[in-house]
Formats: sequence, structure tokens, C-alpha cells
Amino acid sequence: MFIFRLLLKNAFRHKLRTVLTMVGLVVAICAFGLLRTIIDAWYAGVDGTSSVRLITRNSISLTFPLPLNYAERLRNVEGVTGVSWSNWFGGIYITERNFFPQFAVEPASYLALYPEYILKEEEKKAFILDRQGAIVGRKLANQYGWKIGDQIPIRGTIFPGTWTFTLRGIWDGVDAKTDESQLLFHWQLLAESNRKRLKRSADYVGVYVVRINEPDNAPIVSERIDALFKNSLGETLTETEKAFQLGFVSMSEAILVAVNAVSFVIIIIIMAVMANTMTMTARERLAEYATLKALGFSPSFVVKLLFGESLVIALIGGGTGLLLTLPIAAAFAKSVGTLFPVFRVSDTTMALQLFAAVIVGVVAAAWPAWKMSRIDIVNGLRHVA
Repeated sequence: MFIFRLLLKNAFRHKLRTVLTMVGLVVAICAFGLLRTIIDAWYAGVDGTSSVRLITRNSISLTFPLPLNYAERLRNVEGVTGVSWSNWFGGIYITERNFFPQFAVEPASYLALYPEYILKEEEKKAFILDRQGAIVGRKLANQYGWKIGDQIPIRGTIFPGTWTFTLRGIWDGVDAKTDESQLLFHWQLLAESNRKRLKRSADYVGVYVVRINEPDNAPIVSERIDALFKNSLGETLTETEKAFQLGFVSMSEAILVAVNAVSFVIIIIIMAVMANTMTMTARERLAEYATLKALGFSPSFVVKLLFGESLVIALIGGGTGLLLTLPIAAAFAKSVGTLFPVFRVSDTTMALQLFAAVIVGVVAAAWPAWKMSRIDIVNGLRHVA
């Protein structure tokens, strides 16, 4: 306890310098945590995937649909235990700023493949029975203040017109990784509209979602599916749901690398600032350290004092920055809406923040501690601070 009080007193001997250094640490650790959380949010769709779900799409591009009659053939593939499908809708709610994913799905089979969507049975039944019905995630409902029975007008972009859906259910995610920022409605409604508008068959889907019996069978089942439709007018590409999501993430890989680099550059900069603070502190106390050595204290004691003081400053500043990251991240998530479906500061990020603070404290004290451990007592006593 005496040593801790001594370290605390030494740390705040030059109050203004210490406070400014701590403020820098708070900003750096906070920024580091926020940037790491943004990277985690970018990969949230990947983390929330299932190992027993495959995505089958047109091998040319996602923009090319697949025939609806593929569904029955997919069900007969060995290893497949469930099949559903979806279409990206891409509509606008009131204004372009209100972006969130909308999918036309086959309700019963689609919800059966996504057990992580926790929906009340009566709400699920109401959705399945109402052709104009829709369901949304809890995060999306909270953002716009939607309640069961509300009318939700969506202006189509890919599919023209104003589409009005009746909210029949709100699902909760089974855990924090589950996406709660989507709107799902009936694929049949979209197909009927396309038949009237295009005056031809509209029995096409964007992608098929396929459930398999065992995660280890993903490669062989994927090969079986793609072989089944080889040389057809709509050849397929089947991959795990995780690989499918990673394909979207890879499009912005350069941005993620840049954000990741900036997060570590921030730590290096504050490390240099902290090292400067500790060097100035050691230089000012040269006579004190020489006196301690003259009184018989070992060089290691002087080293411990400097490292201890540096760690006290780093941990107070870093701990404050870590705590402030939580409300700042919550405010940021609220401001960006559904841009990041899952935005939360993970335990790993908080551990990295604390680790970064400790590293800053240790590295900043290394050089002055080494110098002070080697000072000559006579020259040190002659020093005038």
C-alpha cells in the first residue's frame, strides 16, 4: 500500500503534464476500441452464420436469378435436409438515409432454416397466413418505433411501385451476433407482382438457402449441387454461408486493412507521447534517484519506481478510455442505424484495450528506467533539476 501511494504521489507531482498525458491516453484507447469494434461489426455477418447452411446462387453473378423449379431437385440431393429461397428487394423506407436489408422469402421454409430468429408462434402464424404481412428484427423495430399491426410503406427501386406491408411479427436474436435489422416479406407477393408487370413467368429466385445434415459434409454436398446443374442454362455456385458472407466483406478488404492499421498507429503515437513524459520525469528527478542509490537502494528499486509510475498513469488513462468506449460505441451505433446490424464492444476488444494500455506503460518507461539505473551517484547529486 505504501508503494502504491508513493507511485500515485509521484505520478501526480506534475499535475498538468500527467493530466494531459492521461487525456491523450483516454482518447487513444477509446479510438482504438471504437475502430476495432467497427472492424468486428464488418465481420458480424460472418460470425453470425451457421455451419449447416449453404447458399446456392447463379455461378455467373448474384444479379442473375435461378429457376424456382430447382428447389425440388435440391431437396433430393443426398445430405440436404431443408431448402428455401430469397430475393433481395432493395427498397427505400421514406428516405434514402433509412437503409436496411429487405428480402422476399418463402415464410415457412425460410424461418425453419433460421432458428436463431426467435419469433412468437402466433406472430409466425399471422405472418405465414397474411400475403401482405412482414416481420422485422427487434433492432429495426426499435429504431423506427414500429409495433405489431403497423403499415410499413417501402418504395421499390429494383421492383417499381410503393409496397405496403403489415407488420405481423418482431423477432429477437438468439444471441448478440444475430442480425435484427432485416425485413422479411412473402416471395409469392413479389412473384405475383412481377407476373402482372412483366407479362411472363416470374418463377425465379435470387439465392437458395440449403440446410445440410452435417457441417463436415458441406464440401461434398456443394459439389453434388453444382454437378446437378452443370451445363444447364442456370449453372450454380454453392458455398457455405460463411464463405458467402466473406465474399461481401472481401469487397471492402482495403478499407478494413486501413482501419486496422490506423488503430495501431494511434497506439504507437500515444506510446511516443507517454515515453516523452516519462523521460522528462526521470530527467527532473535525477538527483532524487542518485540519492536513493547513495542511501543503499538498488538500481532495480529505481527501475521499479519508474515502471510503476508509468503503469499507474497508463492504467488510469487506459481504464478510463475503456469505460468511455462503451457509451461512445452505443451512441455511434444509434447514429449509424442499421448500417452495422451488430455493433457491440466485444470482450476481446476490451482485453486488447487493456493490453495496449499496459504495453504503452511498459515501453514508455523502458528507456528512462534503463538510464536511471546506470546513473553515477556523484554526477547525479550534482544535478540541479
